[in-house]
Amino acid sequence: MTATPALTRLLEIMARLRNPDGGCPWDLEQTFATIAPYTIEEAYEVEDAIARGDMVGLKDELGDLLLQVVFHSRMAEEAGHFAFEDVAAGIADKMIRRHPHVFGSAEADRPDQVTANWEAIKAAERAAKPVSGDGISAVLAGVTSGLPGLTRAVKLQNRAARVGFDWPDKAPVIDKIKEELAELEAEIASGDVQKTHEEFGDFLFVIANLARHLKLDPEDAMRAANRKFERRFSNMERILEKTGKKLVDCDLNTMDAAWNEAKALDKK
Repeated sequence: MTATPALTRLLEIMARLRNPDGGCPWDLEQTFATIAPYTIEEAYEVEDAIARGDMVGLKDELGDLLLQVVFHSRMAEEAGHFAFEDVAAGIADKMIRRHPHVFGSAEADRPDQVTANWEAIKAAERAAKPVSGDGISAVLAGVTSGLPGLTRAVKLQNRAARVGFDWPDKAPVIDKIKEELAELEAEIASGDVQKTHEEFGDFLFVIANLARHLKLDPEDAMRAANRKFERRFSNMERILEKTGKKLVDCDLNTMDAAWNEAKALDKK
């Protein structure tokens, strides 16, 4: 693989930063574990720029995310595991392998056919890998624990659904939500913190299942709800400021009235 001048420059910059002779002290002390949280954060910042339609910001955030790949690859190369070119070659090979309708003789004229082929190829790849011995069902194996909780729940549920372990439609899922909510309320009333924690998890898990049946991304829906809250809370604060009031000086009834006004503005 021949790197572009810009990519070559970036790889050289990272090598310089990690050079014990004159490199950056902060970069030199980093490990895969310490950099991993930044990698996750940068991926979310890419998503945020997309959600805001900020193409200038997206360019910058994609650069930050690329830096994470370069950083991890450099540390791996130093340890003798692999280099950036191996990463790039590996994903290129995977894209060719998983698109036999483009690079091979398979046929797939519709997106759903592409998805079905993709999942079948992934399943074959998983089956060919050595068994980890961690006791996890082969059906569920490979769903990384590093995913956001709701996203991982949906992926686990999708895996189970492929072998028939699924409700036929959303109606029984809604019934299950009501059942889990009742169990959560009972544990809250009991005061048992550990069981409340467990039931709250069960409640979120079935909420994720409803999102799956509705063909919604629960993380995307949650992010949209967060953005809505930020927008309405900011509007509420401005409404109060116009009347000479500060949030810290308002009681809940006053804030609630301003919140309802902010909601009405948001719906116009």
